[in-house]
Amino acid sequence: MSTNNSTEDDEPKLPHGIVFQDIERTAGEEDDGQDKDQAETSTRFGSLCWPNFLSTIKEGDADDNRSKKGNPKWYQKLIDAGIEENGIQPVPLEGRTSTQYNQLFTVFFTGLLCLLPIPTGMLATLEFGLSLRDASLVIVFFALLTCLPPAFMGIGGMETGMRQFVQARYSFGLYLVIIPLLLNAATITGFTLMSAIAGGQTLAAINPSHVSINVGIVITCLVAFGISLLGFNFVHLWERWTWIPNLIALVITVGCGGRYLHLQSQPAAPATPAQILNLGSLMAGYFITFGGMVGDYSIYHNPRGVLSKSFSARARIFTYLYLGLFLPSVPLFILGAAIGGAVPQVPAWQAAYASTGIGGVMMEMLAPAGGFGKFVLVVLALSVIGNIAISMYTISLNLEMLMPPLPFKLRVHRFVFILVTMAVMIPMAVRAAKKWETSLINFLSIIGYWSACFDVVLILELVVFRRMDYATFDQAIWNVGRELPPGLAALGASMLSWALVVPGMAQSWYVGPIAKSTGDIGVEVAFVLTGLFYLPLRWLEIKIRGRF
Repeated sequence: MSTNNSTEDDEPKLPHGIVFQDIERTAGEEDDGQDKDQAETSTRFGSLCWPNFLSTIKEGDADDNRSKKGNPKWYQKLIDAGIEENGIQPVPLEGRTSTQYNQLFTVFFTGLLCLLPIPTGMLATLEFGLSLRDASLVIVFFALLTCLPPAFMGIGGMETGMRQFVQARYSFGLYLVIIPLLLNAATITGFTLMSAIAGGQTLAAINPSHVSINVGIVITCLVAFGISLLGFNFVHLWERWTWIPNLIALVITVGCGGRYLHLQSQPAAPATPAQILNLGSLMAGYFITFGGMVGDYSIYHNPRGVLSKSFSARARIFTYLYLGLFLPSVPLFILGAAIGGAVPQVPAWQAAYASTGIGGVMMEMLAPAGGFGKFVLVVLALSVIGNIAISMYTISLNLEMLMPPLPFKLRVHRFVFILVTMAVMIPMAVRAAKKWETSLINFLSIIGYWSACFDVVLILELVVFRRMDYATFDQAIWNVGRELPPGLAALGASMLSWALVVPGMAQSWYVGPIAKSTGDIGVEVAFVLTGLFYLPLRWLEIKIRGRF
């Protein structure tokens, strides 16, 4: 693994006291004509840009140890206060010192203890026509199963010091990883849209004549933008405590409106396999996709820390991630299914749902609490901020990885990507809110297909080919394309599986010939077939290359 040393001598002075840092050199390299040319290039760029918006990354650089000399005082104070400056660069072992493993629980527990799972659960009874009992059983079973892959994958962030999609380069390669990277960014953006819509609908329900859903969406997104902008420590700090008001608000809401939840619509016929598998695909699309982001939140944790001889750091990371995904989501899914079954039986709820979606139903449930109920509704609306914040954080990392992987390149600061994400996300959320149920069903179902391919590739790469040896993920080659795998096996296995995924898909706009009789089995087929194809293809790839 290489070490970065910043050159601080003879730095060009720019107007208004701005200093642009010279190009970073890998330890042991000697100055030559090429370095001088690159240094001159960085100076020219520095004269046009803020010094910390742009920096240089050379092949093999692990962490971003930029000189403090070029930072403005106000900027350096923010860094010293704990605002994260690092982006996608791997964190060396000595930088992984945190033993607060329970952060991995709270960051997802708080992020998912919000409104988003409730309208998702409502689809089980309101759209798929399942009874509350059948919906609850399907939710619990598929959640128990599909929380396993992301919880296991989250260990890699701690062990390698790499973000999730940097780890993916060791299967998909430096260039072909861009395909799942774009899909992941789109997926997380979709989750952010759904959360923003739920929060916007709830704020609008407080006073529909003065606050529109669009305004509510903008408010929730702006607050989440501020949190994700501050970085890793502030995201964890926010998520560590804000679950408390979220939980209190949810309990009050159920306490006020729960007297109507027993009024459930009864399906005309027993649940069919197609209904069960369609809901199961929805649940898989919700949980499996976290495999593309869990590793982003454990890269600063100490892989050598132990609680006891039988409970290692790996076991703690897995347990906290699994419970952080499962515990908040499943009860809220079931609550949503109960609300969805009651909406057609309660005229006030039905009218409110047609007007302002889930926010209107929450307002009706809190109506007995009067003015205090409106305050609780504001808390519920703001509960989605934690979900949006972690989504924006990961999207910014994904977009940073899309920068051209050249020996000398510009690295745009992470907050620029967060700003771009917010600018794109708000109008998309406003558009998607007009067709809420259709947007949610199509999104959650489709994302599960590619996520299943991605998760199984990374799991098999680690378990079968690298034999659980995280040391084989050499940080020195994290951005060296010729040393990383070409990615043909990973991408080829994923693409081959789609020969049966497409016939097994069941969407509002397309139902495959297999799915017509079985229901949606696309996620299951994607996971199994990708794994079966990846084993021989990756073995052949390693055989030809003579190394990983």
